[in-house]
Amino acid sequence: MDVAVLVFREGLECILVLAAITASMTGEKQAHQRPVVAGAAIGFMATIVTWFIAIGILHDLGNSVSALNLQAASGMLAVIVLLVVMNWFFHRIYWGGWISLHNRKKRALLNEPASRNLWWGLGLLGFASLYREGFEVVLFLQGYYLKMGGGTVLTGAAIGLVLSGVVAVLTFVGQRRLPYRKMLIFTGVLLGVVLLVMVGEQAQEMQLAHWLPTTTIGRLTPVIPDWAGLWFSVFPTVETLAAQGLAAALVIGSYYGSRRLARG
Repeated sequence: MDVAVLVFREGLECILVLAAITASMTGEKQAHQRPVVAGAAIGFMATIVTWFIAIGILHDLGNSVSALNLQAASGMLAVIVLLVVMNWFFHRIYWGGWISLHNRKKRALLNEPASRNLWWGLGLLGFASLYREGFEVVLFLQGYYLKMGGGTVLTGAAIGLVLSGVVAVLTFVGQRRLPYRKMLIFTGVLLGVVLLVMVGEQAQEMQLAHWLPTTTIGRLTPVIPDWAGLWFSVFPTVETLAAQGLAAALVIGSYYGSRRLARG
Protein backbone atom coordinates (compact mmCIF):
# COMPACT_ATOMS: atom_id res chain seq x y z
CA MET A 1 0.00 0.00 0.00
CA ASP A 2 2.93 2.37 0.65
CA VAL A 3 4.15 1.82 -2.90
CA ALA A 4 0.63 2.16 -4.33
CA VAL A 5 0.03 5.46 -2.52
CA LEU A 6 3.29 6.95 -3.78
CA VAL A 7 2.78 5.80 -7.39
CA PHE A 8 -0.82 7.08 -7.36
CA ARG A 9 0.20 10.44 -5.90
CA GLU A 10 2.94 10.90 -8.50
CA GLY A 11 0.48 9.80 -11.17
CA LEU A 12 -1.97 12.50 -10.08
CA GLU A 13 0.78 15.10 -10.26
CA CYS A 14 1.73 14.02 -13.77
CA ILE A 15 -1.90 14.00 -14.96
CA LEU A 16 -2.47 17.49 -13.60
CA VAL A 17 0.59 18.88 -15.43
CA LEU A 18 -0.33 17.14 -18.70
CA ALA A 19 -3.93 18.36 -18.40
CA ALA A 20 -2.68 21.94 -18.00
CA ILE A 21 -0.44 21.58 -21.07
CA THR A 22 -3.14 20.11 -23.33
CA ALA A 23 -6.12 22.14 -22.02
CA SER A 24 -5.98 24.68 -24.85
CA MET A 25 -5.18 22.15 -27.59
CA THR A 26 -8.67 21.92 -29.04
CA GLY A 27 -10.13 22.27 -32.50
CA GLU A 28 -7.42 22.85 -35.10
CA LYS A 29 -4.74 22.61 -32.39
CA GLN A 30 -5.86 19.17 -31.25
CA ALA A 31 -3.15 17.60 -33.40
CA HIS A 32 -0.59 19.19 -31.06
CA GLN A 33 -1.64 16.70 -28.38
CA ARG A 34 0.00 13.85 -30.31
CA PRO A 35 3.65 14.79 -29.68
CA VAL A 36 2.83 15.48 -26.02
CA VAL A 37 1.27 12.02 -25.66
CA ALA A 38 4.17 10.44 -27.54
CA GLY A 39 6.69 12.21 -25.28
CA ALA A 40 4.83 11.03 -22.17
CA ALA A 41 4.82 7.45 -23.50
CA ILE A 42 8.58 7.62 -24.08
CA GLY A 43 8.96 9.04 -20.56
CA PHE A 44 7.10 6.01 -19.18
CA MET A 45 9.38 3.62 -21.06
CA ALA A 46 12.44 5.59 -19.89
CA THR A 47 11.20 5.19 -16.31
CA ILE A 48 11.13 1.41 -16.74
CA VAL A 49 14.65 1.45 -18.21
CA THR A 50 15.83 3.62 -15.29
CA TRP A 51 14.34 1.07 -12.87
CA PHE A 52 16.41 -1.76 -14.33
CA ILE A 53 19.54 0.41 -14.37
CA ALA A 54 19.02 1.25 -10.69
CA ILE A 55 18.48 -2.43 -9.85
CA GLY A 56 21.70 -3.32 -11.68
CA ILE A 57 23.62 -0.70 -9.71
CA LEU A 58 22.23 -2.07 -6.44
CA HIS A 59 23.28 -5.60 -7.38
CA ASP A 60 26.79 -4.41 -8.18
CA LEU A 61 26.99 -2.55 -4.87
CA GLY A 62 25.67 -5.61 -3.07
CA ASN A 63 28.82 -7.50 -4.06
CA SER A 64 31.04 -5.07 -2.16
CA VAL A 65 28.79 -3.65 0.58
CA SER A 66 27.07 -5.55 3.39
CA ALA A 67 23.30 -6.01 3.15
CA LEU A 68 22.62 -3.94 6.28
CA ASN A 69 24.72 -1.00 5.08
CA LEU A 70 23.09 -1.13 1.64
CA GLN A 71 19.59 -1.21 3.13
CA ALA A 72 20.43 1.66 5.47
CA ALA A 73 21.81 3.78 2.62
CA SER A 74 18.90 3.05 0.25
CA GLY A 75 16.41 3.67 3.05
CA MET A 76 17.95 7.07 3.75
CA LEU A 77 17.69 7.92 0.05
CA ALA A 78 14.02 6.88 0.06
CA VAL A 79 13.25 9.12 3.05
CA ILE A 80 14.95 12.10 1.38
CA VAL A 81 13.03 11.49 -1.85
CA LEU A 82 9.75 11.20 0.05
CA LEU A 83 10.39 14.48 1.83
CA VAL A 84 11.05 16.14 -1.54
CA VAL A 85 7.92 14.54 -3.04
CA MET A 86 5.71 15.89 -0.28
CA ASN A 87 7.28 19.40 -0.43
CA TRP A 88 4.51 20.97 1.66
CA PHE A 89 6.56 24.10 2.19
CA PHE A 90 6.93 24.84 -1.50
CA HIS A 91 3.52 23.41 -2.42
CA ARG A 92 1.95 26.63 -3.70
CA ILE A 93 5.12 27.98 -5.32
CA TYR A 94 5.97 24.55 -6.72
CA TRP A 95 2.62 24.00 -8.43
CA GLY A 96 2.40 27.52 -9.76
CA GLY A 97 6.00 27.52 -10.96
CA TRP A 98 6.05 23.99 -12.39
CA ILE A 99 2.80 24.31 -14.34
CA SER A 100 3.41 27.89 -15.47
CA LEU A 101 6.90 26.91 -16.67
CA HIS A 102 5.43 24.20 -18.90
CA ASN A 103 2.71 26.55 -20.14
CA ARG A 104 5.26 29.26 -21.00
CA LYS A 105 7.28 26.73 -22.99
CA LYS A 106 4.12 25.53 -24.72
CA ARG A 107 3.07 29.07 -25.69
CA ALA A 108 6.55 29.86 -26.98
CA LEU A 109 6.48 26.74 -29.15
CA LEU A 110 2.96 27.35 -30.47
CA ASN A 111 3.81 30.91 -31.43
CA GLU A 112 6.55 29.67 -33.73
CA PRO A 113 5.74 28.61 -37.29
CA ALA A 114 4.72 24.97 -37.61
CA SER A 115 7.86 22.96 -37.99
CA ARG A 116 9.68 19.87 -36.83
CA ASN A 117 11.03 21.89 -33.88
CA LEU A 118 7.47 22.44 -32.66
CA TRP A 119 6.78 18.71 -32.55
CA TRP A 120 10.08 17.97 -30.87
CA GLY A 121 9.47 20.69 -28.29
CA LEU A 122 5.99 19.47 -27.44
CA GLY A 123 7.31 15.93 -27.24
CA LEU A 124 9.98 17.02 -24.77
CA LEU A 125 7.30 18.72 -22.66
CA GLY A 126 5.36 15.47 -22.45
CA PHE A 127 8.54 13.51 -21.72
CA ALA A 128 9.67 15.84 -18.92
CA SER A 129 6.21 15.90 -17.33
CA LEU A 130 6.16 12.12 -16.88
CA TYR A 131 9.82 11.18 -16.50
CA ARG A 132 10.39 13.63 -13.65
CA GLU A 133 7.76 11.84 -11.56
CA GLY A 134 8.93 8.42 -12.73
CA PHE A 135 12.52 9.15 -11.72
CA GLU A 136 11.42 10.11 -8.21
CA VAL A 137 9.39 6.90 -7.90
CA VAL A 138 12.33 4.75 -9.07
CA LEU A 139 14.61 6.26 -6.42
CA PHE A 140 12.01 5.83 -3.71
CA LEU A 141 11.27 2.18 -4.48
CA GLN A 142 14.85 0.93 -4.23
CA GLY A 143 14.62 0.54 -0.46
CA TYR A 144 11.41 -1.47 -0.75
CA TYR A 145 12.97 -3.64 -3.44
CA LEU A 146 15.93 -4.51 -1.20
CA LYS A 147 13.74 -5.34 1.79
CA MET A 148 10.72 -7.01 0.19
CA GLY A 149 11.70 -8.04 -3.32
CA GLY A 150 10.32 -7.27 -6.75
CA GLY A 151 6.96 -9.01 -6.26
CA THR A 152 5.77 -6.67 -3.52
CA VAL A 153 7.00 -3.58 -5.38
CA LEU A 154 5.37 -4.74 -8.62
CA THR A 155 2.03 -5.36 -6.89
CA GLY A 156 1.99 -1.94 -5.23
CA ALA A 157 3.10 -0.18 -8.41
CA ALA A 158 0.41 -1.98 -10.42
CA ILE A 159 -2.30 -0.81 -7.99
CA GLY A 160 -1.03 2.76 -8.18
CA LEU A 161 -0.84 2.64 -11.98
CA VAL A 162 -4.39 1.29 -12.28
CA LEU A 163 -5.74 4.07 -10.06
CA SER A 164 -3.75 6.65 -12.03
CA GLY A 165 -5.05 5.14 -15.26
CA VAL A 166 -8.66 5.52 -14.10
CA VAL A 167 -8.07 9.19 -13.30
CA ALA A 168 -6.29 9.69 -16.65
CA VAL A 169 -9.19 8.15 -18.59
CA LEU A 170 -11.74 10.30 -16.74
CA THR A 171 -9.60 13.40 -17.35
CA PHE A 172 -8.51 13.02 -20.97
CA VAL A 173 -11.23 10.77 -22.44
CA GLY A 174 -14.26 11.54 -20.28
CA GLN A 175 -13.32 15.24 -19.97
CA ARG A 176 -14.29 15.14 -16.28
CA ARG A 177 -13.23 17.90 -13.91
CA LEU A 178 -12.06 16.01 -10.84
CA PRO A 179 -11.26 17.46 -7.38
CA TYR A 180 -7.49 17.23 -7.96
CA ARG A 181 -6.60 19.45 -5.03
CA LYS A 182 -8.58 17.36 -2.54
CA MET A 183 -7.16 14.16 -4.01
CA LEU A 184 -3.60 15.48 -3.71
CA ILE A 185 -4.19 16.58 -0.12
CA PHE A 186 -5.66 13.16 0.77
CA THR A 187 -2.77 11.27 -0.77
CA GLY A 188 -0.38 13.76 0.85
CA VAL A 189 -1.77 12.87 4.29
CA LEU A 190 -1.34 9.17 3.50
CA LEU A 191 2.24 9.88 2.42
CA GLY A 192 2.79 11.61 5.75
CA VAL A 193 1.91 8.35 7.52
CA VAL A 194 4.17 6.44 5.12
CA LEU A 195 6.98 8.88 5.92
CA LEU A 196 6.73 8.28 9.67
CA VAL A 197 6.77 4.52 9.16
CA MET A 198 9.76 4.75 6.82
CA VAL A 199 11.68 7.01 9.21
CA GLY A 200 11.14 4.50 12.02
CA GLU A 201 12.30 1.65 9.79
CA GLN A 202 15.28 3.64 8.59
CA ALA A 203 16.39 4.56 12.12
CA GLN A 204 16.16 0.91 13.19
CA GLU A 205 18.15 -0.23 10.14
CA MET A 206 20.81 2.35 10.90
CA GLN A 207 20.96 0.97 14.44
CA LEU A 208 21.37 -2.59 13.13
CA ALA A 209 24.13 -1.37 10.80
CA HIS A 210 25.74 0.44 13.79
CA TRP A 211 25.32 3.83 12.16
CA LEU A 212 23.29 4.94 15.19
CA PRO A 213 23.45 3.92 18.85
CA THR A 214 20.52 2.06 20.43
CA THR A 215 19.20 3.64 23.61
CA THR A 216 16.27 1.57 24.87
CA ILE A 217 13.56 3.28 26.93
CA GLY A 218 12.76 0.69 29.57
CA ARG A 219 9.49 2.25 30.65
CA LEU A 220 8.09 2.12 27.11
CA THR A 221 9.11 -1.47 26.37
CA PRO A 222 6.02 -3.07 28.00
CA VAL A 223 3.76 -0.26 26.75
CA ILE A 224 4.55 -0.45 23.01
CA PRO A 225 3.15 -3.75 21.64
CA ASP A 226 4.96 -5.86 19.05
CA TRP A 227 2.38 -5.04 16.36
CA ALA A 228 3.22 -1.33 16.66
CA GLY A 229 6.76 -2.11 15.56
CA LEU A 230 5.60 -4.47 12.82
CA TRP A 231 3.01 -2.19 11.24
CA PHE A 232 4.04 1.34 12.22
CA SER A 233 7.77 0.98 13.01
CA VAL A 234 7.28 2.39 16.51
CA PHE A 235 10.07 1.05 18.72
CA PRO A 236 10.94 1.87 22.36
CA THR A 237 14.27 3.55 21.59
CA VAL A 238 15.28 7.18 21.86
CA GLU A 239 16.74 7.32 18.35
CA THR A 240 13.73 5.92 16.45
CA LEU A 241 11.15 7.97 18.35
CA ALA A 242 13.25 11.14 18.05
CA ALA A 243 13.65 10.62 14.29
CA GLN A 244 9.89 10.14 13.84
CA GLY A 245 9.15 13.18 16.00
CA LEU A 246 11.57 15.30 13.95
CA ALA A 247 9.99 14.11 10.68
CA ALA A 248 6.48 14.90 11.96
CA ALA A 249 7.58 18.35 13.14
CA LEU A 250 9.20 19.05 9.77
CA VAL A 251 6.11 18.09 7.77
CA ILE A 252 3.59 19.86 10.04
CA GLY A 253 5.79 22.94 10.43
CA SER A 254 6.42 23.24 6.70
CA TYR A 255 2.69 22.85 5.99
CA TYR A 256 1.77 25.76 8.24
CA GLY A 257 4.75 27.67 6.91
CA SER A 258 3.40 27.27 3.37
CA ARG A 259 0.00 28.56 4.48
CA ARG A 260 1.56 31.66 5.97
CA LEU A 261 3.64 32.16 2.84
CA ALA A 262 0.53 31.83 0.65
CA ARG A 263 -1.37 34.39 2.74
CA GLY A 264 1.57 36.79 2.65
